[in-house]
Amino acid sequence: MKILFVCHGNICRSPMAEFVMKDLLAKAGRSDVVVESAAMHEDAIGCDTHRGTRNKLDEMGIPHPRREAWLLTAEKASEYDLIIGMDRYNMSDLEYLVRPEDRGKLKKLLSFAGSNRDVADPWYTGNFDETYDDVLLGCQALLDSLPFCYNTDHEGNQGDF
Repeated sequence: MKILFVCHGNICRSPMAEFVMKDLLAKAGRSDVVVESAAMHEDAIGCDTHRGTRNKLDEMGIPHPRREAWLLTAEKASEYDLIIGMDRYNMSDLEYLVRPEDRGKLKKLLSFAGSNRDVADPWYTGNFDETYDDVLLGCQALLDSLPFCYNTDHEGNQGDF
C-alpha cells in the first residue's frame, strides 16, 4: 500500500504526518506500507522540512531525514492508494487536481479519527504542538484502520502462504 500525505507547501504538516506515520508503522512492525508527502502549491518546492516541524519531531524522538518538498501532479497521484489532505483547502485542490478515477483515494486526515476538523497550519498559527497532536491522532486512527497487505501467521510472521 502507498500512502501520500499532502498539505499546502509540503514543509510543515504533510512531512510531519509522513514521519509520524512511518514511526508508528515501524513500531507496529508494518513494512508493507510506503509513506510519502507532497505539496499542492509551489511556494516551498525544494525546501527541507520546516524548522518548527523538525524541532517537534526531535522533541518526540521521531526520525526525520532531510528531504525536499515536491509538487504533486495528477500523474504522480495515480501511483498512490490513499491520498490524505490536512484541511478543506487541500481537499478542494486535490479534487481539482486528480483524475476522476482517483477521487475515491482522497481522505482528510482527521476523518480517520471521526472528525471533520482541519489540521491547523503551523506556518500561520506557530503552534506546532497542536498540529502534532492532531497529526498523531489522525495517523494513529489511520494505522488502526489499515488492513495488512501481506500474509502473516497468527504471530505476525510474514510468510508465503
